[in-house]
Amino acid sequence: MLIYSASRYTQSTRFMPVQSVAIVLGVIAYMVMSSVDVELFAEKSWKFLLAFNIGFVLLTRTPLGVDHDTGNRSWLAIPGIPFELQPAEIVKLTFILLLAWQCARIQSKEQDLSSIPSIAQIAGHTLMMFGLIAVASGDFGMGLTYLFIFVVVAWTAGVKKRWFLLAALAAAAGVALVVLFWDKFSGIYFFRRVKVVIDHITGNPNTVYDQTMDTGWQQTKSITAIGSGQLTGMGYLNGNLTQSAYATNLPARYNDEIFAVCGEEFGFIGCVLLLLLLGAIILRCIWVARRACSPQSAYLVMGLPVMWSMTTFTRRKK
Repeated sequence: MLIYSASRYTQSTRFMPVQSVAIVLGVIAYMVMSSVDVELFAEKSWKFLLAFNIGFVLLTRTPLGVDHDTGNRSWLAIPGIPFELQPAEIVKLTFILLLAWQCARIQSKEQDLSSIPSIAQIAGHTLMMFGLIAVASGDFGMGLTYLFIFVVVAWTAGVKKRWFLLAALAAAAGVALVVLFWDKFSGIYFFRRVKVVIDHITGNPNTVYDQTMDTGWQQTKSITAIGSGQLTGMGYLNGNLTQSAYATNLPARYNDEIFAVCGEEFGFIGCVLLLLLLGAIILRCIWVARRACSPQSAYLVMGLPVMWSMTTFTRRKK
């Protein structure tokens, strides 16, 4: 419904069919995977899955990769396919499957998952994927999602708390270095995006240009749309920015900023209901993980709500 409303200004009919096909393909994939022994599949195919993860992400560095002038070469435009693919989004699923298998395999050999060799294996796998995505596509935000998935899966698997404390200290030291040497980092696109978020929260008056004309343009417009919806919204198909014929009035409204469409047309109440629905899916995953038939299944299921949570609560430019 929201995609239909957000794409009316384009006078294109492709967005709803594409989304409908995606839903049908998702249901078919669900039916197929429900009949597959995922643990046996991971055991027999882990080398293929690892090669697929690396190779698929590296395709963004080929002529098939596109960046839409955002600085992130995250998408693939494959001839003959009427929509673009984002490899790092698809690889999230196989990454979670591999990471869950890796943790369970280490434990099945009665090895300590918190030992240095074990941590080197699972953390090395994660850092490899983070670095690959950062270098190949320049999408640090997507790479952070992989790190959060690792943290939750490792915690669920029973990695000792000292490793998380060390990781938190290392992250704090990294943030401190960025703050101390901000002049050297301020020109990097990723850090400018982070700074815009902080400036919106603090209301920094010295960054009005960044917020309204440059890096923060998309975020500023989405905040305006959400705020204008107030409690109950302007009504379906009646949002001023959503229905504007000018793309710049609400950029990426039918994909990245779809939540802004909900805020403008359905208001605070609509936003809360949407978040409750997403939250219900996430809580259901946690409920299933706690009742999983094996450790590997539990780790696998716990990785999924992290993936959806990061998608729900973060905002990225396409």
